[in-house]
Amino acid sequence: MTSVLLILQFVLTGIIAISVLLQKSSSIGLGSYSGSNESLFGAKGPAGFMAKFTFIVAVIFILNTLALGYFYNQDRKVSLAEDIKIEKSIVPTTPVPATSAPEAPSAPTTK
Repeated sequence: MTSVLLILQFVLTGIIAISVLLQKSSSIGLGSYSGSNESLFGAKGPAGFMAKFTFIVAVIFILNTLALGYFYNQDRKVSLAEDIKIEKSIVPTTPVPATSAPEAPSAPTTK
């Protein structure tokens, strides 16, 4: 089930990317390739149709993401954080004696 949803997720991603690029903007983007079929979508052109189409596909994308997350967690039943193994490091209990810090080199004197 998760593999079908994952494939659908990739398809929806491509559809959303293309529909956003086809929308009319101030620089037109890829909307110039739509041709003169503006009468097909009504008097406003494809702007209203593409906005509604993008919104519907985005909602389907979000629902698919939620379903994919739910079914993936049902299949795994194990958190990835539980698989992490933490190694205990040995910390010395005795304090390390402080060594004297090296002195900074002195600036050359000019006469």
